[in-house]
Amino acid sequence: MTLLPALQSPTGSTASREAVRFGALSLTYGELAAASTALAARIADAGRVAVWATPTPETVIAVVAALRAGVPAVPLNPRTGENELAHILGDSEPTAVLAGPDDELPPGLEKLRRVTVDAWAAGSEAYGAGEIDGTGEARPAVYDIGEAGPEGPALIVYTSGTTGPPKGAVLPRRAVAASLDALEDAWGWTGDDVLVHALPLFHVHGLILGVLGPLRRGGSVRHLGKFSPEGVARELGSGGTMLFGVPTMYHRLAEALDGPAGALERDALAEALRGARLLVSGSAALPVHDHERIAAATGRRVIERYGMTETLMNTGIRADGAPRPGTVGPPLAGVELRLAEDDGTVLDEPGAIGEIQVRGPNLFTGYLNRPDATADAHTADGWFRTGDVGTVDPDGYVTIVGRKATDLIKSGGYKIGAGEIENVLLAHPGVREVAVTGEEDPDLGERVVAWVVATDPGSPPSAEELADRVTAQLAPHKRPRTVRYLDALPRNDLGKIMKRSLHA
Repeated sequence: MTLLPALQSPTGSTASREAVRFGALSLTYGELAAASTALAARIADAGRVAVWATPTPETVIAVVAALRAGVPAVPLNPRTGENELAHILGDSEPTAVLAGPDDELPPGLEKLRRVTVDAWAAGSEAYGAGEIDGTGEARPAVYDIGEAGPEGPALIVYTSGTTGPPKGAVLPRRAVAASLDALEDAWGWTGDDVLVHALPLFHVHGLILGVLGPLRRGGSVRHLGKFSPEGVARELGSGGTMLFGVPTMYHRLAEALDGPAGALERDALAEALRGARLLVSGSAALPVHDHERIAAATGRRVIERYGMTETLMNTGIRADGAPRPGTVGPPLAGVELRLAEDDGTVLDEPGAIGEIQVRGPNLFTGYLNRPDATADAHTADGWFRTGDVGTVDPDGYVTIVGRKATDLIKSGGYKIGAGEIENVLLAHPGVREVAVTGEEDPDLGERVVAWVVATDPGSPPSAEELADRVTAQLAPHKRPRTVRYLDALPRNDLGKIMKRSLHA
């Protein structure tokens, strides 16, 4: 099954078209095809390979080569600790690690065969496998690419463990293709699009959507390396058509846009965002307050989508659909979605809150070496239990309430979603960041707790003021009974708030 048809035999204008750009280094489709073909020949018998997934073109070449060789790739977060890395390597058993020439690998990887990937030498490496002529056209390589079938594993991506070590989600080629093609339909994604982002490349968002997405369409991706509003303005302002980011990034863009109109950098950013075809946020909910600030400054709406490592993409607001802050759109083509109670009862009534369950061609094969966990993650009739709680509007738009374990608060007989309380509190000028959790309460079962990072730490809004605000805008039973003040909220590499780390 060919995942990246534009790299099969790029000729003429396709061969000379830019595929990826990281700072000063750009690779055309001809160069990427030749470099990945040469590398694929070196790893064809590897069984599985680990990829030291830095935000560099070497990671792109490594993953593309593994896909073209039909060898499952295991992306490794370079910031992974010693114990977690040992678990991932012991579980996935790669025979080689693909890394850049300057990467310093930890001792845990010393026993693996190191295969060096050098993007700067892609041209010379390509001559050894299949020359590129003066027009940029790749001549046929010596190595005969043999990609795997639809159910062949493309990637094994490890999910963060909450109650145990990370589990390896086996993502077949079928799921990658299904999700990317559904997004092509939803977003009108074409080979003319130039995607800009600064997402990590060891995760579904940055690697599958942010790299394989453009390459499957025959388009281009410009990776910023490190996120900055200036970098976004520069790349969107010079031909970028789409921006992918996480809420933390869009929050920083909103902060930059709050500067005075007429300031050169602020106006350049506003103009660049205004000119983009699509602004997409994912990996966590984008607060409504930031939605509104960006829309007010640019006239453009950020749209959201919803996915997981195990399911890839489930829902998304269409490019030609109505953007609704706080929602993640309807199910994508091919995806079935339902809500269910804890006892398995399917919920059909309007406004019902239940666990989101999905099925479709976008789903993973299972957890590597964990048939027990795979079985537990599915219902008897084959639906995947996401662990997320949400609601579905009459027209099919999905709203995520939050994680079942941390964002659904059962207090005094009510089901309360943390997200709506967070949105109300974030609109308070004295609140810079906030997370809402439930805490055991002998009377209510759970009480609502707000963890607040104040705009001015020396003069934070009072707990009473915040509780009154929620009471006035939502309902009395949703008000925070306890407010705790922090200097910063704990976040992971994607900017998600780690609510399990919040405790008294």
